[in-house]
Amino acid sequence: MQNTLIKNARIVNEGKVIESDVLIKGQRIEKIARSIKVNPTDHVVEANGLYLLPGMIDDQVHFREPGLTHKGNIFSESRAAVAGGITSYMEMPNVSPSTTTIEALEHKFGLASQNSFANYSFYLVLPKIT
Repeated sequence: MQNTLIKNARIVNEGKVIESDVLIKGQRIEKIARSIKVNPTDHVVEANGLYLLPGMIDDQVHFREPGLTHKGNIFSESRAAVAGGITSYMEMPNVSPSTTTIEALEHKFGLASQNSFANYSFYLVLPKIT
């Protein structure tokens, strides 16, 4: 698998901005350093001082699957989220039927495992207990 080397990026992380290179092996960040030597087999991306941000987490999405997929679904909405820099999301339970049981929650996890472009989790509504 070819490595990716991002050169001359402004990396934003933990409240700081540092100018560095980033070496990615497979799907993992292998090294962050001021200057990383280019290997002839690396795919090099020249950032030219552009900002490089960590993936963002959206903790309140409304993808509407199951039951309201005419408004959106896990496939379409997670794809759009990733295009905008969101790498993880937590979906609200306002679907039809509402996610109120373990079975419904497991169903949503199954849908996401087949259709999501990002990391995912789901909220569960607990029915009123009297």
